[in-house]
Amino acid sequence: MPGPDPARAAGRKLAAAALLCFVASAPAQQPPPQAAACAACHGPGGNSQQPLVPSLAGQPKLFIENQLVLVREGLREIPPMKGLLDGMADAELVALAQYFSAQKPVRPATGPRDAAAYARGEALSAKMHCGSCHLPDYAGREQIPRLAGQHEAFLLQSMKQLRDRPGPGRDTIMAASLYGLKDADLADLAHFLAHFGASGS
Repeated sequence: MPGPDPARAAGRKLAAAALLCFVASAPAQQPPPQAAACAACHGPGGNSQQPLVPSLAGQPKLFIENQLVLVREGLREIPPMKGLLDGMADAELVALAQYFSAQKPVRPATGPRDAAAYARGEALSAKMHCGSCHLPDYAGREQIPRLAGQHEAFLLQSMKQLRDRPGPGRDTIMAASLYGLKDADLADLAHFLAHFGASGS
């Protein structure tokens, strides 16, 4: 039985090396033109550097699409975004969602972890089954947002708004889930989620 053909084996290795070089040199996804306006608040690549502004990087594509449509149609009011999406076509919103969902999340700078607050937030999250919808790693899925590694101040503000002022464009399931929780409970949840997955957590 003849042995392997050295020339053919060398050819396969050369082809594999060429493929690796092509993949390594492939250009990164270019942001849509509209992404520049988003970066002014949500940060470069959708990684927010402002405590009260959420990061979009790595959020589920469908979640971003839904929120953009709600804002454009006036069903969710976010004053800083008012008018930014007026007249934007569905395809442009989809392109924005695709771009930001593909970006790598960068954990924002956070203060030191408070072990007691983290433990209380972790226990409360388990009791409320937050991981059932947001997934056990709190990365989110489909129309459900990523919570892990978001700004603590933003998480706390958002949960207070959902609890106290549920309205058009807001998740009624979340409003019901947070009903009756005290501010201290929400603060513990926000602290836990902001620090979840960080080194030492």
